[in-house]
Amino acid sequence: MTHPKIKVDRLVEGVKHDVKKYVKRERKKALPEGVDYWDFDCKFGNTVEALQKIHLAEINTYIDQAKEQQVESFCIEIQVKPGHRMKKSDT
Repeated sequence: MTHPKIKVDRLVEGVKHDVKKYVKRERKKALPEGVDYWDFDCKFGNTVEALQKIHLAEINTYIDQAKEQQVESFCIEIQVKPGHRMKKSDT
């Protein structure tokens, strides 16, 4: 989150863009037979040891919080996994 020439806001926007681009690229990949969609396991933390599970939709919120706390760095881990839709019950 520190760079001699690039401002923090620009770095944050770049990270958000890279995450969005990665997720979009992974969702375009062909689905294996029996899989409904690509799901993601996400983790976020200030260090690798402090990673905690979060939902994909919360990544931007956690990045913004890291910016507000003025941390020097943070870690994001995103792993793609096959997803299966659950059928709704008729009750």
